[in-house]
Amino acid sequence: MRQKNSLRAVIFTGLFAAIIFIGISVLRIPVPALVGRPFIHFGNALTVLAILFLGARNGAIAGAVGLGGFDLLNGYAATSWLTVLEVLVIALVVHTTYRLFKFDDRTSHIVTIGIVAGVTKIFTSYVVSIVEALMAGTLFKVAVVSAFLSLPATIINSISTAIIVPILYYLLRGAFRATGSRMN
Repeated sequence: MRQKNSLRAVIFTGLFAAIIFIGISVLRIPVPALVGRPFIHFGNALTVLAILFLGARNGAIAGAVGLGGFDLLNGYAATSWLTVLEVLVIALVVHTTYRLFKFDDRTSHIVTIGIVAGVTKIFTSYVVSIVEALMAGTLFKVAVVSAFLSLPATIINSISTAIIVPILYYLLRGAFRATGSRMN
């Protein structure tokens, strides 16, 4: 659905933002970590779906509003800007990967996109954890080690993204086609 300024595009962007926000709020399992307060959730997978269905621009907006809005309202306001940056990087990587596949949504391509998104999330979360530790006044070497030891929740989220994206993509694809929306 690439109609950037259509009412339908705005509605679907807002709907995905709300679903992403709810996807984090409803199922959230905290994981102990040295840096930050990570937790397992489905917000990343839902953000990838938004990017696939809405395109890079509107998918990134939905992810930034959903994930960033959650951060702002749930005690993560100081680092919500890092979440928005992560969404932008993931949107760029997912959209570029999908474009390399010529927007062909065969199963192997969507599975690959889910895996690429998960790996990208691991990398961005690692960098974000380093920045968070440095913001808290930690020495760089300690920040690097602490960030690495804080990755278990991100790895679980990334694995769930790789599994959930293809499943939900094919379940939702028919609904998007039925609304007459053009997907990428």
